[in-house]
Amino acid sequence: MAFVVGVESPLSDEMRSLIGELNTVLLALSPPEHCHHMSVEEMAAPDTTVFVARDPESGAALGCGALRRHGGGIGEVKRMYTREAARGLGVGGEILGRVEALAREEGLRELVLETGDRHHAAWRVYERGGFSRCPPVLDYPDTPFSVFYRKALAEAGETLRA
Repeated sequence: MAFVVGVESPLSDEMRSLIGELNTVLLALSPPEHCHHMSVEEMAAPDTTVFVARDPESGAALGCGALRRHGGGIGEVKRMYTREAARGLGVGGEILGRVEALAREEGLRELVLETGDRHHAAWRVYERGGFSRCPPVLDYPDTPFSVFYRKALAEAGETLRA
């Protein structure tokens, strides 16, 4: 199955449904108090860009992911999800690549993310994408339910665009 990836608003009914599926999956793997979900309204904020993979024939959403910008040149990978029928097709890796490309284009110096301690498939996507495990990032608590990753986009001392 082929797919195309583009930037979309998360506020459509279909995206609300997709994010609802993601939340259900995450809540099955992690205690609710250790899930760090962004709502679709938060995803629609100007500091976040949402990428959606779609089947070019049916137009159905297959997966999503987002870049959320923080101060200090840090970008955060958020809301990564691939529907079961599309797993193994490279959807997650392609979306992660788009997130990274946009972060680099905007001059961000690193990407970080938090994922769950039981999200082994996600770990593979991030590690294939060049991310390395690290201590807690941003303001996430250090709990046994979270795993953190980072990827430097700019070398130390490299000049970034404003």
